[in-house]
Amino acid sequence: MGEFSDVRDGTHASPKYVSQGHPMVTSKNLTHSGLDMTDVSFLTDEDFNEINKRSKVSIGDILFGMIGTIGNPVIVDRDDFAIKNVALIKEKTSNPITNKWLLQYLKSPSFNRFIQKENAGGTQKFIALGLIRDMKLRVPEFDEQQKIGAFFKKIDDTIALHQRKLDLLKEQKKGFLQKMFV
Repeated sequence: MGEFSDVRDGTHASPKYVSQGHPMVTSKNLTHSGLDMTDVSFLTDEDFNEINKRSKVSIGDILFGMIGTIGNPVIVDRDDFAIKNVALIKEKTSNPITNKWLLQYLKSPSFNRFIQKENAGGTQKFIALGLIRDMKLRVPEFDEQQKIGAFFKKIDDTIALHQRKLDLLKEQKKGFLQKMFV
């Protein structure tokens, strides 16, 4: 993958957390539906700037959980946070690969089998950054990548919409049951 993308990770240090500041994203913030910023710790300006010297997150980058919750790749839609123990996959300027296609590849059953086979650790699973960087990819032509990425993004968007509707219906049902059986 390193042939097509710049693959690095966030800090491994334990910065000092504060009550307000810059959000710190970890694997727990990467979900199937995207980046979840509801439960984040916050960093000082100094720690944020230090972490971003090595691993500045930009809109369009891909994040991938490496420790604990492995996987859940997301395309970044904001850039006001730092990362810890998360793979950061950035497009290379000479890159013949689209991040939308790469995201779908990272969500694929074959990639997930590879991750399950290669992850290490006892109670807390992890995947080494070098394994992700050194992974060989069979990449289709650029036009085909765009079509594949757009096709699966449309499906993912439809799934997310239906999931929100399902969640709303479950809440309505809960409300009705509470009113009926009070």
